[in-house]
Amino acid sequence: MNVLIITYYFPPSGGSGVQRWLKFIKYLPKEGVNPIVYTVKNAKYPIIDTSLEEEIPNGIEILKQPIFEPNNLFAAFEKKEKQGAGFLNKTPSFFGKILQYIRANYFIPDARKFWIKPSVKYLSNYINNNNIDTIITTGPPHSLHLIGLALKKKTNINWIADFRDPWTDIDYFHQLPLTKKSINKHHQLEQKVLKNANHILVVGKTMKDKYLPYNKNIKVITNGFDTFKNKNKIDLDKKFSLLHIGMLNSDRNHTILWKVLNEISKNNTEFKKDLQIKLIGKISDDTFESIKKYDLYDFVKHLNYINHNEVIVHQKAAQVLVLLVNNVPSAKGIITGKIFEYLQAKRPILAIAPTQGDLSEIIENTKSGFVIDFDDEKKLKKTILELYQSYKNNTLAIQSINIEQYHRKELTKKLANLLNSIHQ
Repeated sequence: MNVLIITYYFPPSGGSGVQRWLKFIKYLPKEGVNPIVYTVKNAKYPIIDTSLEEEIPNGIEILKQPIFEPNNLFAAFEKKEKQGAGFLNKTPSFFGKILQYIRANYFIPDARKFWIKPSVKYLSNYINNNNIDTIITTGPPHSLHLIGLALKKKTNINWIADFRDPWTDIDYFHQLPLTKKSINKHHQLEQKVLKNANHILVVGKTMKDKYLPYNKNIKVITNGFDTFKNKNKIDLDKKFSLLHIGMLNSDRNHTILWKVLNEISKNNTEFKKDLQIKLIGKISDDTFESIKKYDLYDFVKHLNYINHNEVIVHQKAAQVLVLLVNNVPSAKGIITGKIFEYLQAKRPILAIAPTQGDLSEIIENTKSGFVIDFDDEKKLKKTILELYQSYKNNTLAIQSINIEQYHRKELTKKLANLLNSIHQ
């Protein structure tokens, strides 16, 4: 079975966006599926991780076509703009506001829209001249789904649309300076994709429920973790380390955490001596300002970006793994990709997130940590103190269960089963 996977993010791209389909592609051949990759030739990825290229199976056909990205032009104008760690700069200059307005309203669904027409032309010819059973588009960027939509109409090929993140429910959508007309356009395109795709893949139950009115053929296949090969023993950090991996933008800057850590430090000299806050990834300016406000800056060890294998070593060495979910209207449906690698690390997870959300359900079902609601300062302080006491007693550990269901091999089997069922 030949499956054409259309993805923007692919090695040497680093970051979270590349992981899902790189891992599927890694294991699909073992399930009797031949993946063919279509990706960009000249992408300006924000994060580069060449180590991920080693995970691409030998012999995989990779098709590449150039892309025009207006973001490259915007970047030239934004050099003097104060940049946040997230999608949107919350304190732009007047000129910055104009750029944000143009980007939000003139590049729908996103700035990769100029790749749609040339890709449809190239891939239509490829599909007509090769034996392709199914195409899969993965977004964001959601413009790739419009490639799938056009190919479906031109070739009537079976099409699966994979949503790694939601479209109009994504955490930053409500922050964009969108006109009413632009908002309607996004919803129209999203619904068009959902209604015309043969099958929809999503990463969580909340997204599935949201999309069910438009397509009944929806399957949840979460993100996951992969086997980590490391011959060297990884020792736990000597300090009481609280480790956060990934982008820490304004929506994830939960000041309740910094406030509680400050209060405990003031009242407990041992805690203050033992505390270490480890942050790996891009951090917004306002997050650092909050950390400084609560006199915690001296406890911070920050690494902007390291390769994926090094990240896993840090996870396994951490005393506590911190997971901060965006405090946005769609928070209950957010399942950050890092949760699954946190599970593999088998260290206690401390999450600040909705206690009734999809992520909370995963942590509860695997008994892998603790979920504190956004405003529950009392419970957060109690939990941190309990974790610290276990650390002092050398008993800080977690006995997680049922995590193998999230191994990339098991998840790929689910995908292969779906593909096989389509072609029976």
